[in-house]
Amino acid sequence: MAGQSRKWMIVVATTWVQAFTGTNFDFSSYSSTLKSVLGISQLQLNYLSVASDMGKLFGWCSGVSLMYLPLWLVMFMAAFMGLFGYGIQWLVIEQIITLPYFLVFLLCLLAGCSICWFNTVCFVLCIRNFPTNRALALSLTTSYNGVSAALYTLVANAINPDNDTLYLFLNALLPLFASGLALIPVLRQPPLQPLSADVTRYDSFIFIILNIIAVITGLYLLFMNSLASEASVARILLVGATILLILPLCFPGIVYARAWARQIIHNFHFDRSTFSLVGPDDLELHKDLLGNDHNNGSNGNSCCLIENEGIFGKVMEKDRLRMLGEEHPARLLVRRWDFWLYFMAYFCGGTIGLVYSNNLGQIAQSLGYYSQLNSLVTLYSACSFFGRLLSAAPDFLRDKLYFARTGWLALALVPTPIAFLLLATSGSEGALRAGTGLVGLSSGFVVSAAVSITSELFGPNSASVNHNILITNIPIGSLLFGLLAALIYDSNAHSTVQEDLLGATMICMGRHCYLITFICWGCISLLGLVSSFVLFRRTRPAYDRFERNRSQT
Repeated sequence: MAGQSRKWMIVVATTWVQAFTGTNFDFSSYSSTLKSVLGISQLQLNYLSVASDMGKLFGWCSGVSLMYLPLWLVMFMAAFMGLFGYGIQWLVIEQIITLPYFLVFLLCLLAGCSICWFNTVCFVLCIRNFPTNRALALSLTTSYNGVSAALYTLVANAINPDNDTLYLFLNALLPLFASGLALIPVLRQPPLQPLSADVTRYDSFIFIILNIIAVITGLYLLFMNSLASEASVARILLVGATILLILPLCFPGIVYARAWARQIIHNFHFDRSTFSLVGPDDLELHKDLLGNDHNNGSNGNSCCLIENEGIFGKVMEKDRLRMLGEEHPARLLVRRWDFWLYFMAYFCGGTIGLVYSNNLGQIAQSLGYYSQLNSLVTLYSACSFFGRLLSAAPDFLRDKLYFARTGWLALALVPTPIAFLLLATSGSEGALRAGTGLVGLSSGFVVSAAVSITSELFGPNSASVNHNILITNIPIGSLLFGLLAALIYDSNAHSTVQEDLLGATMICMGRHCYLITFICWGCISLLGLVSSFVLFRRTRPAYDRFERNRSQT
């Protein structure tokens, strides 16, 4: 039972690390100040945000490091990369030192690498300690990455609400502090051991409690941050947020109350299969049953009869996945049509939401709502947090409302084109807030659900490599979508009457600064939605077959 307690300490420690390492979400809070101090254009500022996202290109380095180095050492390597990358940027923005643009670009790249390394450490911790309920562990812990901006805003307001440069200082120090707090649980990981059905069901119940606490934390940060304009109020609210982050520590102790836990679990009638991601054992059984399914005549193909007719049917059938969990090495992965549909859905859905977040500072400034920037960043952060939590819905609702996980992905992409339509048709503060919330909700779901989808479609054992291949779309999208926005912004800044020269920089004011960008982003997000729908139609038979075989066993 002590091992079970240590397992839940891992969950709490991972949520702390994730809560303070989503440092890319607060880029908008200091981007305008950084642009002014460096005297750069919007295009050059976009390259700095791209540099942060380019850390995803080096995600494989963290995986390779974990093959040779202890996990705690890799975690602190990530912390010191962030300390160096963000710390020197803070010295630059405070004008204590002066660096050329190229070195600042490299510092942003190093800071982005630290985020990716932290994510890899957290993914490994969840997968190692929760092999059965890893989807729930991943969605819960990665969701806290979405509240980073709200937490940093609260901490910055508690220190000095008028100092935007504090964000870089906090980005440098707080991840190192969180790593120190997580050190003991990481060092004392429990040994791997088979779990009984009672323990598995109890784990599911604890995840429900932790998700409830997470929802309360997200709502608290969303609604209370608007009251934190004064330092004294922000300090009180920060104490409340700290209590909510510490609160999950109470629940590992409940492990020892076995009789009470069994009674609660019995009353709620939880079933193990309701909350389990597709696991390796299930997949092996699925592969065995698949042969029998094909031997039953047309049963295995009955769900595809309509799709086999016409050109659309041929597109649906060509090289489609026949079963879940088949391992795909990289050379096979890149030849799969389903992978490229998945890549395009993420590229035009989740990634475009991250690019919107990077541009939020200039969007708010151009529309005349720069004074509301902190609350907008908090809104995006909180909605991203709830989107990540919702990515666990397929597991919680599996027996009551079964739906392929790729179908949930398609539904999650629907709010993004709606958001850009709102932003393009209206420049009001209400439209800006509604659009920001919808984009944050959608991108948060996609980012969190992607790890589970990758392991289901292309094999759990290859997920660490395959997922790093998938997320190379983030720096590519950051470059292309951000470049589009920056070119349109700079062209309007040169032609606008309301120019504000800050050193060598120009500020564009008015709806026209981002109007064409919103229209283009909306069309791109529609392409992502179509790709996700086609992916769902192609993979639905494999999901249905797996669910049918699971029910039979």
